[in-house]
Amino acid sequence: MTERLFLQDSALARATAKVLAAGPEGIVLDRTVFYARSGGQPGDVGVFAWDGGEAAIADTVKGEGETILHVPAAGAALPPVGATVEARLDWARRHALMRMHTTLHLLCAVLPGAAVTGGQIGADRSRLDFDLPDPPAKEVLVERLNALIEADHPVSTEWVDEAVLDENPALVRTLSVKPPRGAGRLRLVRIGAGDTPVDLQPCGGTHVARTGDIGRMAIVKIENKGKQNRRIVVAPA
Repeated sequence: MTERLFLQDSALARATAKVLAAGPEGIVLDRTVFYARSGGQPGDVGVFAWDGGEAAIADTVKGEGETILHVPAAGAALPPVGATVEARLDWARRHALMRMHTTLHLLCAVLPGAAVTGGQIGADRSRLDFDLPDPPAKEVLVERLNALIEADHPVSTEWVDEAVLDENPALVRTLSVKPPRGAGRLRLVRIGAGDTPVDLQPCGGTHVARTGDIGRMAIVKIENKGKQNRRIVVAPA
């Protein structure tokens, strides 16, 4: 099992860890700050450094069971099993992805009731697809989205019993991907304070600490992707 340090603190940019396994298909650590590709968020990249060596990490993906595979760049040296490495994220890229991921949650908030049919997070631009026959005008969306960003709402996480999904299925906005069940508990990302949050959704991804950390965003385009499917693309303004 790989302990996922990013679930407790998305702002961790580096950490020391022990190598449990190493091969060209991936390096397994006992704990990591590297996010494994899932839920539309790309896997992290960066560098592992150890006594006498260094390896570039080109991707991070889920392995068997609860392990995470840190995929080394082609031809990179592999750390010895049992060695201690310092795992260092490409922080500029990770922070851009965190800003984008939180922005997409806010986009859900400005389109209440519209189910998400797909999405993709990128460092430069991201998108969500909505089951939405008539979206608001682009200018209206931009105004609403940036108002939430500029309000500097806190972003926090909490763990709850997964039975809350049975009590409140509307927490799940995505039609194509459902939160994993069976572990007994569920991670929620909350934007905003108080009893009426701006947004509250199950999510295992990484986010900024406050919406003000995002910076101003633009709606690049709104596309028709079917009878009621609207793709909304966002990017830094």
